[in-house]
Amino acid sequence: MKSTLRLADRTNDLFPILAFLAAFASLAMPLNAWLVAFILAGAVVAAVHHAEVIAHRVGEPFGTLILALAVTVIEVGLILTLMQAEPEKAQSLARDTVFAAVMVILNLLMGLCLLSGAIRHHEQRFQRTGIGAALATLTVLTIVTLVLPNFTSSIPGPFYSETQLGFVAAVSLILYATFALVQTVRHRDYFLPEGEAQDEPDAHAAPPSASRMWISLGLLVACLFGVVLLAKALSPTIGALLADWGAPPAVLGVLIAALILAPEGLAAVRAAKSDRLQTSLNLALGSALATIGLTIPAVAILSILTDLPISLGLDAKSTVLLFLSLIVASQTLANGRTTVLQGVIHLMLFAVYLFTTFVP
Repeated sequence: MKSTLRLADRTNDLFPILAFLAAFASLAMPLNAWLVAFILAGAVVAAVHHAEVIAHRVGEPFGTLILALAVTVIEVGLILTLMQAEPEKAQSLARDTVFAAVMVILNLLMGLCLLSGAIRHHEQRFQRTGIGAALATLTVLTIVTLVLPNFTSSIPGPFYSETQLGFVAAVSLILYATFALVQTVRHRDYFLPEGEAQDEPDAHAAPPSASRMWISLGLLVACLFGVVLLAKALSPTIGALLADWGAPPAVLGVLIAALILAPEGLAAVRAAKSDRLQTSLNLALGSALATIGLTIPAVAILSILTDLPISLGLDAKSTVLLFLSLIVASQTLANGRTTVLQGVIHLMLFAVYLFTTFVP
């Protein structure tokens, strides 16, 4: 077991270096697409691992905030890189990716956490105060950024004007910054595991040393740099592959969201299995909030600076699925207890979303 862990640590230390070197090489010459995809996937996993090391050192709830920020930086880098590489698809890429991330988090990730935790522990508990605040903030962010554009009249269609886009970007940043302040400073205890969850072995594992944390910080920066440049190198291949499959444009957003959220999703499921559902929900909802609260402002700034219009408003089908997901999530998290049923409901809702994405 220890040898397996040591091998995993070495792999997570190796991939940032490989990604950094491959990123520089991609600027000078074309690289094999499969090799780039392999290194890119490994770099994403390694980035989240090193963010977890840093998070473990600083403790909860700062840890989940660091994880969410690391994932969002990768997501923003991928979106902005692909937008610049393929301007003809840039209008809807940010919307599709953010919406896919929200659906993955609210339904697939939350469903897996609730189901796996309930199968092992039958019923799990969490603090409603913090989770309710996170869900309320997420509801406002999603509706303002993904639904309201369809009902404004300054510009026809699902677009914001530059003034509106700047205002919505500011609102998103203020909401996310306020939530982060509440989570980490003003009401930190609302987001801490309670009861038996505090007695789990994982919760009291020895934190990494300061030197290990600084090494992980350097490797995390190398990962983020490598991911952005490798995504740019891989984008033409991804576009051609989706065109050959005849896949709808929204599928690219699903792929980006799945790639970015997979490692963090595994961490959240492991926490739920260890009866630390509070940590799982902090990870899931924190990622969703960071995805909108930071991604939308970054994309908005790029849109304004480059005069590239972006379509943020969802179509009718996606709007219905978003409202349904938010309503179901609010009911699931209403009483501070979860069972197998809630997990299955969220997973089936994600299945509906995925099926209607491929078969619109």
